[in-house]
Amino acid sequence: MDDLDHKIVQLLSENARMPVKDIAQRVSLTSPAVSSRIHRLEQEGIRRDGNLDYTCGIFNDDWELAATGSCFGNTIRCLAVSGRHRGEGLLNQIVSHLVEVQLARGSAHLFLYTKPDSAQYLSDLGFYEIVRVPGSLVFMENRRGGFDRYCASLSPKPQEGQSTAGVVMNANPFTLGHRHLVERAARENDVVHLFVLSEEAGPIPSAVRRELVEQGVRDLPNVFCHATGPYLISSATFPSYFLKDSDTVIRTQAELDLRIFCQIARRLGIQRRYVGQERSSHVTRLYNEVMCQKLPEAGIQCVEIPRLTRDGAAVSASAVRQAIHDGQPEHIRDWVPASTYDFFTGPRGASVCAAIQREAEVIHY
Repeated sequence: MDDLDHKIVQLLSENARMPVKDIAQRVSLTSPAVSSRIHRLEQEGIRRDGNLDYTCGIFNDDWELAATGSCFGNTIRCLAVSGRHRGEGLLNQIVSHLVEVQLARGSAHLFLYTKPDSAQYLSDLGFYEIVRVPGSLVFMENRRGGFDRYCASLSPKPQEGQSTAGVVMNANPFTLGHRHLVERAARENDVVHLFVLSEEAGPIPSAVRRELVEQGVRDLPNVFCHATGPYLISSATFPSYFLKDSDTVIRTQAELDLRIFCQIARRLGIQRRYVGQERSSHVTRLYNEVMCQKLPEAGIQCVEIPRLTRDGAAVSASAVRQAIHDGQPEHIRDWVPASTYDFFTGPRGASVCAAIQREAEVIHY
């Protein structure tokens, strides 16, 4: 990295969403030249991350950026120390400061992304490895055995000769399409572990989504519902699911999320994961592509089934949210189980419908 690279990194650490043309003006280069430098930095493992909500830096006596780190939600990320200042304990200072910031926010359970060659050093600072994507990143948490305790809380445990499947869903909200997927898994397996996203990332609260799923599958005795906690498709493991990002980042985060799922699958004896075909959501389609590639490598079959349709159109949670957003909740009757319909057309669902109607965009990208 030369001085111009350092200036670009410094500007991006101050504002990760700064347009290239603005960076070009600040460093007296053309926009194509800045884009080329950012691309080279990315190839060297220094990537512009648009999903940040706090950034700090340490500057040397010449006001050059010597070290930096950032937060997003309950994660610590984008840790970097200039090669000219390594060995000065700056990473320790950055991580300690970011932990203090997170604790002040009320976030006690923290997650951290780092490069594989930095994992050992960060373990000395109180972080414990959960999973790694070889040659790319390591995902860590600040609770010893946190992931192990989560896995131990899941039941039933595997039995010899038992066929076991897994399904992971946002269910935002639970539709007949989701029900179709779970029914297929329940019909073809002895046990189905159904993981419902815990992340609060929309107008339908996590507790409501979980309740509607449980009501929608209560007649299927071999289906067991679990909360994903912070470990599956969360803002910690897969922020690109909730906020737009590049395809490269989506694929890397999808692989991380799937490696966590594979660890859970081994402990529960999951042999298959069921997923619906995806045509409309870009991020979900990319996730499914990575899933179909990576799960077989771990000995898990990926079963992709066609979407349930009504009048030639796929039944989707996005369509349900759109109808509610447009003030037409009665139109969802043919798309959702009775329990979901009753909730959104009854008094308990009034505040959730109002929250959906306040959203500018209800279609998942």
